[in-house]
Amino acid sequence: MTPRSDEDLLRAFVGGDPTAFELLVRRHAAAVYQFVARFTKNAASTEDVVQETFLQISQSAAAFDGKRLFRPWLYTIAANKARDALRASTRRREFVSDFRDDPDEARACYQDLLRVDVESPAAELETDEKRRAVRKIVDAMPRPLWEVLVLAYYHQFRYRQIAAILDMPLGTVKSRLHAAVAFLGREYRALRTTETPVADEDAG
Repeated sequence: MTPRSDEDLLRAFVGGDPTAFELLVRRHAAAVYQFVARFTKNAASTEDVVQETFLQISQSAAAFDGKRLFRPWLYTIAANKARDALRASTRRREFVSDFRDDPDEARACYQDLLRVDVESPAAELETDEKRRAVRKIVDAMPRPLWEVLVLAYYHQFRYRQIAAILDMPLGTVKSRLHAAVAFLGREYRALRTTETPVADEDAG
């Protein structure tokens, strides 16, 4: 049986089925937690933001347009809540994306990134050691860069969806993503260079 879509589950929840919302939470909570944790860098704050995010989803579910995609809306709310927690400021305006996946845009996104002379982050996740190295570099990356990188690579959002989630111009998303990939590639190459063992000249 084909799993029910996020949008179907949300409609069922609005229609009075509480188990549908529980399924949505189980389906997305772990990924949202990882995303929020990169903002807060604090377990307690991350848990609070995730709870607030899903609380907002439950409270706003009836107003959600089922013709739109659920995930961009979810991450818009999560990003806003995380920024609120990080800056302790007035809650940012939530911007709900209504973009469907566009195959042409998806190809353009990854073709553009391939023009940057670095390896894709996904290619560097083959071992635990590489995963730790990449995570360390991403954590050290300026926040405007890593928030775009995380949404593009690890959560598979398209350019326009990222622009909606982060409430920024499309051109800014593209330039920051290129800068983030370049940063990651440069730092990873430098890390590998420093960790490469030097041969013993007296050996032999």
